[in-house]
Amino acid sequence: MISVFRRVIISVLQCTWGILQTLAGAAVFLVCIKRKHFIYRASVATEWGRGESLSLGLFIFVSERAQDGLRRELCAHEYGHCIQSLILGPLYLPVIALPSAVWCMTPALQRRRSRLGTSYYSFYTERWANRNAEKVTGEKLEILK
Repeated sequence: MISVFRRVIISVLQCTWGILQTLAGAAVFLVCIKRKHFIYRASVATEWGRGESLSLGLFIFVSERAQDGLRRELCAHEYGHCIQSLILGPLYLPVIALPSAVWCMTPALQRRRSRLGTSYYSFYTERWANRNAEKVTGEKLEILK
């Protein structure tokens, strides 16, 4: 359980040092305002209709289609990206978000991963997020390897 003090400190940092991604996350949150929301550690998590998950500052977006065990791991993984946001601040978008989006959504890279049997989570942005998640949340990410 994360203390209220830590939650406040993280929120302040995300709204200052990580303001760019938090503003982008707030915009996506408003688009998804009618979806199910909950607090995950120091983030606002939303179950959305897309198949992939996303983390932007204070906001986590997780597929509503994910089963409970996978949803738990996805929340932890996306929280790992929140930690990256805290570390990198304004560099998060070009260093993590953009490369991660390209890795996720480029059809040629999707085909290559499939052909070679490469895990999506082997890419540096995702591997680092998993390490952060396991360290900070204590969650073992078994599915997301």
